Amino acid sequence: MSRSAARKTALQMIFQMDVGKNEWEMALHTLEEKDLAEEDAAFALHLAEGVQKKQAEIDPYIQKESTQWSIDRMANVDKSILRLAVYELMAYPDTAKNIIINEAIELAKTFSTAESGAFVNGVLDKIAKDLSEEKIG
Repeated sequence: MSRSAARKTALQMIFQMDVGKNEWEMALHTLEEKDLAEEDAAFALHLAEGVQKKQAEIDPYIQKESTQWSIDRMANVDKSILRLAVYELMAYPDTAKNIIINEAIELAKTFSTAESGAFVNGVLDKIAKDLSEEKIG
């Protein structure tokens, strides 16, 4: 099982729909083109669908914790990475937060700028704490 490959695929699907304004069917085509194990494909699909359905809940977390940038001014790939990771933090509370955050950092280093890894790390670390506090309180 390669959750890393699934996350990468989900990111591509999310980015296509957000930036390319592609329809869901086109994103599904991207998933079908990948040679993912059935379990990984299902995970990627769940992440991409979740981001689409929960974006109105996800974006306020990102906006709150990215004090230097409004969400509309962020690099599109960084925004997609953050949405993916925040959804995973919300939907998979049993997955170690540091794994989700580290995977997001690696995606940022691969698909964005040299500074994006640190930006993504800082924002997600704060959001992970916010989500933990909400569950406790």
